[in-house]
Amino acid sequence: MRAVFVLMDSLNRLSLECYGGDTVKTPNFKRLADRTITFDTHYCGSLPCMPARREIMTGRVNFIHRSWGPVEPFDNAYPEQLASGAGVYSHMITDHQHYWEDGGATYHTRFDSCELVRGQESDPWKGVVEPDWDEIAGKYHKSQNGTKPRTKFVRSMLSREAQKSEADYPTVKCFDEALDFLEVNHDADNWFLHLEVFDPHEPFDAPPGFRDDYPTGWTGPILDWPPNGPVNESPEMIEELKANYAAILAHCDKQLGRLLDYFDEHDLWKDTALVVSTDHGFLLGEHDQWAKLVMPCYEEVAHLPLFVYHPEYRSCAGERRKALTQTIDLMPTFLDMFNVDIPKEVEGTSLLQVLEKDEKIHEGALYGVFGAAINVTDGRYTYFLYPDDIHCGDLYQYTLMPTHMVTRFSVEELQESSLAAPFDWTKGVPLLKVPSTPKSPQYSRHGSGAQFDCNTKLYDVQADPLQQNPLDDKAVVERLRGTMVDLLIRNDAPPETYRRFGLEEYLPR
Repeated sequence: MRAVFVLMDSLNRLSLECYGGDTVKTPNFKRLADRTITFDTHYCGSLPCMPARREIMTGRVNFIHRSWGPVEPFDNAYPEQLASGAGVYSHMITDHQHYWEDGGATYHTRFDSCELVRGQESDPWKGVVEPDWDEIAGKYHKSQNGTKPRTKFVRSMLSREAQKSEADYPTVKCFDEALDFLEVNHDADNWFLHLEVFDPHEPFDAPPGFRDDYPTGWTGPILDWPPNGPVNESPEMIEELKANYAAILAHCDKQLGRLLDYFDEHDLWKDTALVVSTDHGFLLGEHDQWAKLVMPCYEEVAHLPLFVYHPEYRSCAGERRKALTQTIDLMPTFLDMFNVDIPKEVEGTSLLQVLEKDEKIHEGALYGVFGAAINVTDGRYTYFLYPDDIHCGDLYQYTLMPTHMVTRFSVEELQESSLAAPFDWTKGVPLLKVPSTPKSPQYSRHGSGAQFDCNTKLYDVQADPLQQNPLDDKAVVERLRGTMVDLLIRNDAPPETYRRFGLEEYLPR
């Protein structure tokens, strides 16, 4: 058995033609859908990047216990489970720069080998002590400009200066490396390739030529990095930002086509599984918002594309599945592909049974951002539950590895920490319990201090897929609250979670 897992970042499901999109040409995603089984009710778990990747690694929801952070010592990382359970060789190829940072440094080291492609987004790759600020100010729009060499905007601009042709772009290099891996190993058995690209995440910087199909009237400086929050741009700016997303998605589609070509040319379909998905979606002006994280987890962010091919189910090519699935299901699926036992701490469910028969495997799915709402869906309804006061406190991070996105926890944060008893999934290991307060950089970056529109709401996403008309249905709310509590109990949520969200009556005794 062999398997290839392709993970893209910030892939908007409804921008893909095979999911009904009509704004971007994505012929290779259509090819993919014709070869695979397409999942129509697949949801995220924890946002953003590394919280989602911890779930992919471990098969457990992350956001209930902590925000952005590393793989912990007690976590069941799927590459290690594959190696110990079946001797499977795992290889990672990625340009995802967050693996270089404090909060992501333990992920790629779980694999037998890895190839890290430099130069994506805020990767601190090119060392220029005194950049030409005048040139930067003139080339890029002021909304994505910077005058300090350590800002993510300037780091991105310096990397982009080194990308002169299509072959220089990180996504192209990642797929180059993947094709090299397949060329070297296509006759070998018992391997897993994790191919992960940061695109189409912002900045929407596509190689020359990809904008040709998406012209606008914009004549100003480069504008391809929308803010995370409300849409305040002019109609011309909005059109330009959307066109640049279309271009970078078309770029991703082309690279995916190169992989599919290799599968076709070498008939890898006979003995190699292929899974393609994303960590979360992206708002492109829907709900008058850009990006994700600081607003409610709308469908455009939470409802994801997923394509799964397995040689034993090749007769199902082109079919679709309606069963509710989630990010946490990927890890047990990978183990199941290689007949590796699934650890008892895993809360996800293998999708192989859904490939065989479109049947229910989940009553509901929890998803969200640490410090914001707890959200739940049953596949038809979505329910966003916020605290009465988002700043009410009673919020803690549980970890043995106290790092944020790009920093370690501060001394001031750690001075207020205590030692918490083990959870049922930490294998008897106690954890640091660190208050999440405005002292934490996470608080105002992704957490409670960054949130707005913090209103509890219910939507019927079958009747109202754009979530424009909140419902007032007490019976559905009560049912979904019950599902939410069941899932909190299964995930051994901290007791303060029940207090924070007004669920004290359900607090386990």
